[in-house]
Amino acid sequence: MAQILDGKALSAKIRAEIEVEVIKLRKEKGIIPRLSVILVGTDPASVTYTKMKKKACEKLGMLSDLIEFPADASQKEIESKIDELNKDNSVHGIMVQHPVPSHLDELDILSKVDIKKDVDGISSHSLGNLCLGTAEFLSCTPYGIVTLLERYNIPIEGKNAVVIGRSIILGKPVALALLERNATVTICHSKTKNLPEIIKGADIVIAAIGRAEFIKGEWIKEGAVVVDAGYNKIEGRDGDVGDVEYKEAANKASWITPVPGGVGPMTITMLLFQTLISAKEKAGIK
Repeated sequence: MAQILDGKALSAKIRAEIEVEVIKLRKEKGIIPRLSVILVGTDPASVTYTKMKKKACEKLGMLSDLIEFPADASQKEIESKIDELNKDNSVHGIMVQHPVPSHLDELDILSKVDIKKDVDGISSHSLGNLCLGTAEFLSCTPYGIVTLLERYNIPIEGKNAVVIGRSIILGKPVALALLERNATVTICHSKTKNLPEIIKGADIVIAAIGRAEFIKGEWIKEGAVVVDAGYNKIEGRDGDVGDVEYKEAANKASWITPVPGGVGPMTITMLLFQTLISAKEKAGIK
């Protein structure tokens, strides 16, 4: 039976470490890490997420601004605000809550964020630098995944890693992050042929396809590490389920993330961590 990659417990530990660093930075440099989050519209999930981020910041002694725009806000209005935040030396991180209303060009909005403040790591500049191996900040969910593996001392170098999913905020950046750590990476998606056979050869499986229990337990190699980044609802069942058949996969894997309590808690934690890093760099601390 697989051991649990407990993202909730690790997240709490990292947040405690962040809190210590925040106190130290404030005492020694008079700097308080500050995250500004831009929310456009009133999408219920986005409202919830932004409130969670603000609360998490404040709990650790960090500052957080929630900047709200109506759903019909113009591109120019939002980009003007980002320019203002870029110039504000007290702001260390800027995040635009995804998704924005369809009339806006999200990639263009993200490209306006100063790369030194792109603590969410999803602008075209940050993703391009990730390809070059020079990224200031990594997309938070992928960063949470590799941190989870590293903090549990799970080897990545030389391992065969299969990523199922190719989104720009998860699949592609986590594949690049694993490649940067010397894994041999295969990216799979809806058009991939012989998917079960490819997954059966994986030492590390990253599930990020967004389809409930799509990856069958019988596809998992004995002793593989399974990281499930999926959150799905199934009609008639309580709670969230991942992209992997959990019970069946847990019987074969060496390590596995639960859903919930695995990848999810790490995402906001890495956002907080990267905001701290930005603040420390502003203070001249490497």
